[in-house]
Amino acid sequence: MKKHLFDLLKRGVAIMCAVCGIVALAACQNPNQTDEPEYDTVTVIDNLVIDENSVPIFPKKAALTTDTARRFSIELPKRCSVDWNNQNVVSVVPEERIEVVRLDTGDKLPDLKVSDYEFKKLTVREALEKLLDGTDISVEEDGELIEKISGTIASGALSDAVELMAKMGRAYYSYDEYEGVIHLTNRAKWLIKMPKNETIIMALLDAMHGADMRNLLVNWQDKTIMFEGNYQTEREVARMIADISSKKYMLAWDIDVYRVYPRTDNPIIWMNLFPAFGDKNIKMSIPGVVGRAVVVGPEINTKTLQEFMYQQANVVLISQGTFAIPNGWQSRFDIGQCGKEERLETDLTIGATAKYGNMGGLNKIDAKIVLRTSNGELSSFTIPSSVGDNYIIVGIPTHSFVTTPETLISPFAELVVFMSPRLISIVDPASVKTTDTGMLVGDALRAFLND
Repeated sequence: MKKHLFDLLKRGVAIMCAVCGIVALAACQNPNQTDEPEYDTVTVIDNLVIDENSVPIFPKKAALTTDTARRFSIELPKRCSVDWNNQNVVSVVPEERIEVVRLDTGDKLPDLKVSDYEFKKLTVREALEKLLDGTDISVEEDGELIEKISGTIASGALSDAVELMAKMGRAYYSYDEYEGVIHLTNRAKWLIKMPKNETIIMALLDAMHGADMRNLLVNWQDKTIMFEGNYQTEREVARMIADISSKKYMLAWDIDVYRVYPRTDNPIIWMNLFPAFGDKNIKMSIPGVVGRAVVVGPEINTKTLQEFMYQQANVVLISQGTFAIPNGWQSRFDIGQCGKEERLETDLTIGATAKYGNMGGLNKIDAKIVLRTSNGELSSFTIPSSVGDNYIIVGIPTHSFVTTPETLISPFAELVVFMSPRLISIVDPASVKTTDTGMLVGDALRAFLND
């Protein structure tokens, strides 16, 4: 009996030891055990191990001009800023000649005389080779010239004959005296010597851009423009310069463009302009397909407009700048070009066609202002105004520029454009009393407006 109890006791002790061993083993495998070694988390992307010491890897970029370098422009500081504290309603600029000089004309042709010469249905090269037969001068084409010419050259200087035949074939020539070769081409380079006034330079540049001339090199220091083109380009530029030179006036606009966010779930109450500005300062109201143009007196400026809008809304200036046109021409202001940052309205352009002159016995600025996007015309306004008046275009919903089905922008947010026209008179400054800057003042300004 004692032996049996001893065996049971011995067996129980063995079972308890086995249980303790299992518990100890489980404790060793517990991940919360403090003496367990720690491992860093490793991220693997495209078979590459990424950790805090990794060097960033970027995809190869195409050999294109960087965006910030592409947008660099000497014109932008001149176009995209307005000094509202020193704005001239009327100013004068001296009447200066705009000169166009062809470049790379080569050496002077020999002082030779030609006799009467007739040619029929020949290329310029063929006609010149026939004319120069028996001389040491050869002719080469730098580019194919297929125009056929016919005519008669009267006896005279060789240089006059070559110039006339080249023009007939819409070609350009240059003479290399060392090699004795006349080179013919259908393209040439020119230099335009501009007046000192930068507003006139801007107007000509805008006109040339409008004629799809993009390869323009402007030297703002010596006031010159260099361009390249063919016979048609030369004629187009000559027409522009002749037209600008014949104008007595130019028109310019200084512009502020705002996005306005009402502080409540209500649109801005524009009828409050009357108690804010006074009835005498609200001169005209012109509805458009979208929005409305309000013509106000010179007492209403960007500062007073902002003060009015701040009472009802948050106001953000999204673009600012200036543009000019010769009297009777058209031009435009690109909001995106002078934008403070990329915005929905970047696609918007403000076009203007205007003329200053007599309207029913009164001197008026007769302007048509057009708002356009890449989708077409958004709205337009025909605005007859007096010198010194300003325009406020209101009621253009910001949602007009939203392209997505939904947006976080309030349906009452709108675009507001303030435009201040300026008149530039191209005259002999000695005939008008002005300040050193060319601004008409006092009796001189009154006499000009009453003339």
